[in-house]
Amino acid sequence: MTQMMNMPRVQTCTVTDCGYNHDGCTAFAITISESNSACGTFAGAGLSGGMGIATAQVGACKRADCKYNDNLECRAPAITVGASADKADCLTYEHA
Repeated sequence: MTQMMNMPRVQTCTVTDCGYNHDGCTAFAITISESNSACGTFAGAGLSGGMGIATAQVGACKRADCKYNDNLECRAPAITVGASADKADCLTYEHA
């Protein structure tokens, strides 16, 4: 039987105009996209969502060339999200 791995948490998100950021990321889980390590869960334009408490985790990572990526799952202990090439990118990304 395969045991579920612990998903890394979103330790910090500095993207204040995201609808999930309420003193931290309140999405249940986020997806990191292939392009620029963008946060695919980013919700802008006045949207508001989330679970009410900052407990977000990385549900999937499509950035296969990241050193923390193993079979499209993030193995970093925690990640930071903030502005880079896009409004919301995984700043923990490191090329393998």
